[in-house]
Amino acid sequence: MILPTIEKEKELQKNGFDVIIGVDEVGRGPLAGPVVAGATWVKPSILEEDFELRGLIRDSKKLSEKQREKIYTFIQGNKDFVSGIGEVSVEMIDKINILNAALLAMRLAIDEVLEQVEQIIGKEKYQVCVLIDGNKNIPNLELEQKLFAQGDQRIFSIAVASINAKVYRDKLMMKYHREFPEYGFDKHKGYGTKEHLEQLRKNGACAIHRQSFAPVREVL
Repeated sequence: MILPTIEKEKELQKNGFDVIIGVDEVGRGPLAGPVVAGATWVKPSILEEDFELRGLIRDSKKLSEKQREKIYTFIQGNKDFVSGIGEVSVEMIDKINILNAALLAMRLAIDEVLEQVEQIIGKEKYQVCVLIDGNKNIPNLELEQKLFAQGDQRIFSIAVASINAKVYRDKLMMKYHREFPEYGFDKHKGYGTKEHLEQLRKNGACAIHRQSFAPVREVL
């Protein structure tokens, strides 16, 4: 199995970037729930170290729920990872479309990281580079951006961001399951599984369904 490496982050450090932030989103495909992005600055100190869970950090889709939870807890408790989350609501998804909502979530996640970076580094000038999983630049972001196809499989900081975003969104969907138990959000997290589509046809749409998505529009 190919694991994400830290080579790109180290290369960018050598090229003068002080802060390299990996960014990824989860939840573009589901019929329900918000789209969420994670952004993570992995401090230089940890790039040079070996640590217990390094071999587990990879694309969040290739990890079990238990593995993701373990890594998430480790990341949240480690000061060498500076993380942010961006969450964009169903209402906003329906208003601006899912692609724009995902890019907005990325922007919000980056902004949250930058607020923490400013406190850590201070207000002196520093160079930031953003590593994005995908093929779309984030609009109106006045930072260096680099795009990577399958970045969550290749780039360490993007993989970390993807795990943060996935665990955060899954927790949200578990909360929504308690509010709308008839849809089975605890199992499919809002994706259009056979079970979800059956419950959607049976019960109609609820408050967290994306009305701009075709299977939801059909039952409205």
